Parts: sequence; C-alpha cells; structure tokens
Amino acid sequence: MTKSPSESPRPLDHVVLPTADLALARRRLAALGFNVSPQGTHPFGTINCCVYLSDGTFLEPLAIGDKAAADKAIVEGNEFVARDRLFRDAHGDEGFSAVVFGTDDADSDHSEFVAAGVSAGSRLDFSRPFVDASGKSDQASFRLAFAAQPNAVADAFFFTCQRANAPAVDRSALQAHANGARRVLAVELAAGDVEAAGKLLATVARSKADGAGVPLANARLSIRNVPNAGGVRLETMVFAVDSLAATRALLVEHAIEHDLDGNRLVVPPAPGQGATFIFEDLK
Repeated sequence: MTKSPSESPRPLDHVVLPTADLALARRRLAALGFNVSPQGTHPFGTINCCVYLSDGTFLEPLAIGDKAAADKAIVEGNEFVARDRLFRDAHGDEGFSAVVFGTDDADSDHSEFVAAGVSAGSRLDFSRPFVDASGKSDQASFRLAFAAQPNAVADAFFFTCQRANAPAVDRSALQAHANGARRVLAVELAAGDVEAAGKLLATVARSKADGAGVPLANARLSIRNVPNAGGVRLETMVFAVDSLAATRALLVEHAIEHDLDGNRLVVPPAPGQGATFIFEDLK
C-alpha cells in the first residue's frame, strides 16, 4: 500500500549558510568543534565547505568564489544562485538561507510545487568533479526543485535534492566531531503567519503541520510565531551531542560565547556561523 504524504515525510538533507568568507566560516566551525571538509567548487561561481554528521545530514557554508560566473548563472536562470544573491542583498553575506530535503524524483517535486503554487523557479541540474581521499575521480550529479513562500523572494527558500550520480565515499572521518555532534534534532524558524508557514513547509516536506512545526523523517521543523516577521526566517540549528558537559568544556576552552539554558547550550550567530547553534544531550 502506498503511504500517504503525512506517513512518509521527506528527510532533512542539509542546510545552506551563506558567508562572506569561506576561510572565516571554516575557522569558526572548527572553533565550535566541527570537522570541516575540504573546499568544494560549483560550476556556477559558488564554493562551499561542509560539515557532515553521522545521521547523513550536513551543513553547507556557501560563499561566492567567482562573481562573474555567478552573474552569468543568474542571467541564465540558475535559481540557486539567484536566490542566494537575493538573500545576500536583503540580509547581508552572513546568514541561514535554505533548508534542503532529500528526494528520489526532483521532476515530480517540481510539478507538485507548481501545482501547489509554491514553486520558486525552474529546476536545476548540475554536476561537479569529485575526488575522494584515495585520489579517485568521478562526477557528482544533482537535480534540484525549488519552493518558497509566494511573494517572498528575498526570504528563506527550500529545495529538494536528488543525487542523480552519487560517488561512493567513506565520510566516517569527516563525521567525527570534537564537540560530539551526532545528528540534527531540529531546525527552528520564525514566521509572522505560522499557519501559512506550516502549510508551505508541509507541502515541501511532504508531511503534515501540527500547529508548532512539521515533522521530517529524521528531524523536525519548529515554527516560532513572530508578529510582523513577514515571511519565513530561518534561525536555529539544534544538534544532539554525546556529552553536553564535554561540549561546554570545548566552548569554554575556545572562548566561544554561549549560554546554558536548562539542558541546552546556546551559541549565538557570529561571522562564519549564520545561524544560532543549540547543543543538547544525545537521547
């Protein structure tokens, strides 16, 4: 029997964190105790360095490596680069711009988003060279389908990511983090209209809003009501760690500003860290 959408929500795949300086983001994330991957280069002017977690999700700090190539991509209709540019123009070069969901069929997703009135533009296919730790080269290929709240072009956006060709790679070394981070528990958002935001997120996540958020296959989207917030604003990542005490000791050692809020360590945004990071004990 085919599952209904509410029974089979999409998984969180990764999040996009714009930054002005990839080297700065790498230093900040390393100071927070994350193991950061080598630089990756997209064929449309953006560059990244990722933090991979053992649950299969990851953080993608994103910078502009080649402005001329990015300008050309926007003219050619590349929605990923165009949305990134709109976000930076509206909010600056440091922030939290997108949540990405896993999918097996980006074409079908795009059709769903168009039918629901939440499509954020044309689908995108791209490939980039990939070299593993042993020196073996391959091509990694992706298919993306975009969604956003209508008439909120400079706010957060969402997309599904299909790995059309995913080279086999052992990321276990990159998934070991000094802060003990294991998985993403939640992404926290703010919205002026929680009902509208929940409807959008439920459509994109192929899930069901419950009033305070949307459950995913491997995490949760939590929505906070903020009057006059306009559209959807991405704010916070919540991580499960092996030992909250050990994580706090690392933050103290590295002179990272933080607050202990009950059983949560809260680290406010900083250059190279576009979101609030919250650490909780692994349950």
